[in-house]
Amino acid sequence: MQRNFKDYFIIALKGVAMGAADAVPGVSGGTIAFISGIYEELISSISNINLALFKTLKQDGLKAFWTQANGNFILALLTGIIISFASFMRLAKYLIEQHPVLIWSFFFGLIVVSIYFVGKQITKWNIGTIVTLILGAALAFYITSLPSLAVNNNPWFLFFAGAIAICAMILPGISGSFILIILGAYKALSNAVHDWDFKKIAIFAVGAVVGLLSFSRLLKWLFKNYHNTTLALLTGFILGSLNKMWPWKKTTSVMNDETGTIVPFESISDLGTLSVFQKNTNNFESYKTVLEDSISPNLYSEINGINPQLLLSIGLMIAGFLTIFILEKVGSKKG
Repeated sequence: MQRNFKDYFIIALKGVAMGAADAVPGVSGGTIAFISGIYEELISSISNINLALFKTLKQDGLKAFWTQANGNFILALLTGIIISFASFMRLAKYLIEQHPVLIWSFFFGLIVVSIYFVGKQITKWNIGTIVTLILGAALAFYITSLPSLAVNNNPWFLFFAGAIAICAMILPGISGSFILIILGAYKALSNAVHDWDFKKIAIFAVGAVVGLLSFSRLLKWLFKNYHNTTLALLTGFILGSLNKMWPWKKTTSVMNDETGTIVPFESISDLGTLSVFQKNTNNFESYKTVLEDSISPNLYSEINGINPQLLLSIGLMIAGFLTIFILEKVGSKKG
């Protein structure tokens, strides 16, 4: 595929959008890749990283290696992701801490309309694709409703967690960081990073690489042999993830970040939602959400004694709709 500078610049912009999504816990950059039209090329490029690729480097040189690896595409996309992730992380952290309902409203709108744009790529609907979509939605909904496992500090468990989490990161609708929390590996990994425990970090990284290379090959094979069914499954994942994106939540249980123990939220505060408690106490580090329920804006207002910001939230949902229309328009162009 012949591309010019403008094409790669557009790919970098798509990377920027992916990085911004990945900076928000609970949002998958894979969703953005899908709706911007680069998902299958990304999966194919990752799956092409194998021993044959490095044999090409040895026998035919760097140029042949770079072409076979789709290097320009990967470089442009990674540049956008890294720049965006690094620059947007602080903004995302501020918005989640200070305006959680509003930022989740934007992403809820973004995800709702993306279901249509991903689903319309299915060229043939039948009982099989419909059942697969429903199963994908049910599985994603179930995953977003799971409580966390107990914290596991076994370093080899991090290998497994890394492999699973990276698979989630490239699946539309499912967040890798959320999977780490469910597995009970989030605290162990954060401690390893904090303590500069290079052994545990390396084990996690190796697990992530193995998971990424293996799972990308599986996805590439599924797209090649069961294209419509795979699209239906991924559309279902995005649909099921809406439970996680719903802006108004009631917190059921939380994890103490210092000890890793899980306790009922009602034992911490009389308020109903962790994010409201954190904002009121200006303490965003002591507890992490383990289990929460989606509730109505009215109930959210009642249990927390605050304005649910309904009109502004609807406006931001509409902004999320429009963002996807723009990304889809860009994604429909060459590159």
